[in-house]
Amino acid sequence: MSYKIKDNWVKFADFYWRIIRINEDGSLRLIYKGTNANTIGGETQVQKSLFNNSWNDNMCTGYMYWNNQVHGIVRGSTIKGKIDTWYQDNLSSYADKIDGNAGFCGDRTPSTSSSSSNGSGGTGTTTTYYGGYIRLYTNKQPTFDCSNKDLYTTSGSSQGNQALQYPTGLISMDEVWYAGGTFSNNIDYYLYTGQSYWTMTPAYFNVNAWGIIIDLNGNINFTSVDWTNGGIRPVINLKADIQITGGDGTSTNPYVIN
Repeated sequence: MSYKIKDNWVKFADFYWRIIRINEDGSLRLIYKGTNANTIGGETQVQKSLFNNSWNDNMCTGYMYWNNQVHGIVRGSTIKGKIDTWYQDNLSSYADKIDGNAGFCGDRTPSTSSSSSNGSGGTGTTTTYYGGYIRLYTNKQPTFDCSNKDLYTTSGSSQGNQALQYPTGLISMDEVWYAGGTFSNNIDYYLYTGQSYWTMTPAYFNVNAWGIIIDLNGNINFTSVDWTNGGIRPVINLKADIQITGGDGTSTNPYVIN
């Protein structure tokens, strides 16, 4: 199967985006690509950041978190704060076209086993492997299913944890896998940018909290959440009733949404 998709470009809010997928509710999931149609380089992300400035507790793997809670949503991670600020500055005026119901998956299903999920761990300094690690690194079985506890949605949503102020997040490891990403180098799929950038999926906790990134070679990889060189590529969902006013989806003639 070829993953060299060339017709999933969108121009929206004066930015270029790539279509990740159509969600079950018909909304359209997009990942930020930049202010031009470059496929690689630093322009494909809004900035670099660590995921979280704390690293010594399981909670630090979460996009949101709280003390001694596996699925805590009281405090936002460092990267969430940066994404929220970018959204507020750049997309607030387009809110009528952006869907807040579809959500973003940051699966924190815990296990003290690295080979199968047993529901244990996930707090303090207990060595814990999260759902994405077991599902994909161990078993190579991606899914778009996500527990409501870790499906980040806005307060007006009918599903998920309703914890977000703004309807934006990051791509999940499962979405990367379905697009062609694996645990080996791959520069031939549309999510390769020649840059390292964060996903929302936590990996594991063992002394440090570890998150999942796409690295310089397009490889799914792990790094400590306090690593400062991970790129931010915001993800949004456009409402199912949005109107495409032009384009054919190519980089030179992207779909246009006004």
